[in-house]
Amino acid sequence: MRSRGFTLIEILVVIVIIAVMLSLAVLSIDVGGNDTPLDQESRRIVGLVNLLHDRALLEGHDFGLLIEPSAYRFLIYDDRLNAWQPYDADRQFRPRRLPEGLSFRLELDGHLVVLKAPDSRFASDAAPPAPQIAIAASGEGTPFHLTLVRDSTGATRIIRGDALGRTKIVKAPAAASAS
Repeated sequence: MRSRGFTLIEILVVIVIIAVMLSLAVLSIDVGGNDTPLDQESRRIVGLVNLLHDRALLEGHDFGLLIEPSAYRFLIYDDRLNAWQPYDADRQFRPRRLPEGLSFRLELDGHLVVLKAPDSRFASDAAPPAPQIAIAASGEGTPFHLTLVRDSTGATRIIRGDALGRTKIVKAPAAASAS
């Protein structure tokens, strides 16, 4: 005669299923405060700017980074045309849009720069405006603080570039992350 209780195996299976579901829930919520798209995009920008800095030194060209509210593109200075041109020699330097819900904040010399979206009234073959961030063939660069912001939560990642062309991600102050 069998009693109406649960076997040890049945209880263990239920516990394992609950543990797996809880671990998936914790991973999807990410209680550690990580924001993968924010982290990936900030690392991508640092890598591309550092690569462009190396390329400027090796090839002797001036490059630039044009920042828009939710996009960025790389430019090269054309001495023959005396103007900035889109840099499309390599696919990795193609124009890029930020993932949905991310935006930029740019500071130059401690002053917040108003970022404008490109004006669609101008012809697409017109030269782009001058970049806010320049990377000179000498290895020098525009000092800047570029902040990526998660619009919904206010989470930030700060990318800092100095006059020597070094670019890195710096830890945001606690007050800046909360605002």
